[in-house]
Amino acid sequence: MTMRVITSLVLTIFALAGCAGGGSSDPGRPNAATGSYPFTMKNCGKDVTFQAPPRRVVAASQAAAEILIHLGVGDRIVGSGYEIDKVPADVAEQYGKIPILSAPRQEIKQEKLLEAQPDFVYTTFGDFLTAGRTGDRAQLYELGVPSYVSEFDCVMHQSVAGANFEMMYQEYRDLAKILDVPAEGEKFVTEQKAVVNKALGAIENKNTPLKVMWFYSTYGGTPWAAGPGGLPQHISDLVGVKNIFADASTRWAEVSWDEVAARSPDVIILADLTRGEPDDTAREKIDLLKKDPLTSKLDAVANDRFITIPGRYMDHSCCTANAVPALVEGLNKFR
Repeated sequence: MTMRVITSLVLTIFALAGCAGGGSSDPGRPNAATGSYPFTMKNCGKDVTFQAPPRRVVAASQAAAEILIHLGVGDRIVGSGYEIDKVPADVAEQYGKIPILSAPRQEIKQEKLLEAQPDFVYTTFGDFLTAGRTGDRAQLYELGVPSYVSEFDCVMHQSVAGANFEMMYQEYRDLAKILDVPAEGEKFVTEQKAVVNKALGAIENKNTPLKVMWFYSTYGGTPWAAGPGGLPQHISDLVGVKNIFADASTRWAEVSWDEVAARSPDVIILADLTRGEPDDTAREKIDLLKKDPLTSKLDAVANDRFITIPGRYMDHSCCTANAVPALVEGLNKFR
């Protein structure tokens, strides 16, 4: 874009931000913030100040949009992008009304972001808010557009100390505070906690040790698996299984089939992805494992000890808690 166009967009953003001093865009609510503004919040090591409840939100990833819909602010989303999975039925109607600002499986470009005239940007992937991609956080902030990055991904794939559900719940609360819907945030947290607690109460034979591999996908034929410092590791600890790549150096690790065979998981947890990449669906992963001369000999593969969960449940998203009942149900069959 030319500097003249960028300047025009920036001025429009400032004008919109100035008009957005009220609360929700829901006409049923009074046009005044119920929370205390301005306030400053630390996010991924940066102090971010919010002058008023955002009214024009860009969710820089599909997962971010789904979380915002669950918080009851889907009507404020003026753009989303980076669609990588099938949209869940419970949010599909609202999600279908959101303008998609990027090509499939691509991040939103800064030009498209500015055209949407946001007053807030939220992403579950920290590397999106960088120069040359969706936009540098500091530059956006100077333009009057604060942002929030999931604390699970301040640095791409880096293991996060203390990563657990409480950290995810805090993210929901932070967003609810930013958007001036604290009650909706607590309601969503309560719902997600109930899902986890009910599932943990259904675990059978927890003292039976099982080794698991969280198999996300392959890239160039190389498998990627969950390592430490993420929600798959936390869930493994909760349900009493051992993640065979808990000693990896990153939250998501590029491993090898030789390593998988040497560590011989008792159960393989498959991410069922619908984005169209090779070996993305659970069925494709099973076919790959059964045809490979090395992995086909693994007991887990030969005896069909697979647990399938939606790919979005393997990372921080609106409903990662739903991975727990799916995992417990599967593990109870193999213990």
